[in-house]
Amino acid sequence: MLTWLQRDSLTFPPLDKALREPNGLLAAGGDLRADRLIAAYRHGCFPWYQDGQPLLWWSPDPRTVLFPNEVHVSRSLRKVIRQGHYRVSFDKAFPDVIQACAAPRDYADGTWITTPMQQAYIELHGRGVAHSVEVWQDERLVGGLYGLAMGKLFFGESMFSRADNASKVGFVTLVEHLRRWGFELIDCQMPTQHLHSLGARAISRAQFADYLQRYLEQPSTAHWLAPLQPTDG
Repeated sequence: MLTWLQRDSLTFPPLDKALREPNGLLAAGGDLRADRLIAAYRHGCFPWYQDGQPLLWWSPDPRTVLFPNEVHVSRSLRKVIRQGHYRVSFDKAFPDVIQACAAPRDYADGTWITTPMQQAYIELHGRGVAHSVEVWQDERLVGGLYGLAMGKLFFGESMFSRADNASKVGFVTLVEHLRRWGFELIDCQMPTQHLHSLGARAISRAQFADYLQRYLEQPSTAHWLAPLQPTDG
């Protein structure tokens, strides 16, 4: 039975109450205020819905994740990174990145990154919880991604690319810096061929919950606005 959230409560149902079909649907309703979003990620769920739908919260089983020391960088991608055609930054253009991620895709109808969703994550960015990765070609934003960092965990949300391999260069750069900063896990949420090509794999929801318990409260050495060091992954 699906749980409907109350606006005056930030409590989510236990993860094992999520539906099997559709896989991982945990709750509906509530709102997108920053405190609720933070509570959701800390609990192990995330919002995902289309315009016209109620606000839906998900915790799929299995969960797609990437361990920083397991990132796969192909020889061709390493070559692209070494060529230096792209410049990568963190937290320089968060609103532009999330707006680009929300743009229409050829393979999808509409977007789940609605205007209220964008506004909510921009507020999280202002709180220092949400972060962006920007990939530049000269002064043009050609790729990027955004997500949330809590403890030693990074919760990836969405990425975009306007040039060949741009999002991959941004993602690999992020993963390498997260590894240096002591992060243990990157939550990728749902499986895609793109993510699997970079080394993402599935773990059970119970395993994911264990990582939350172990690493949410552990400090990292992240310095999001520090100058980036070159990396070939």
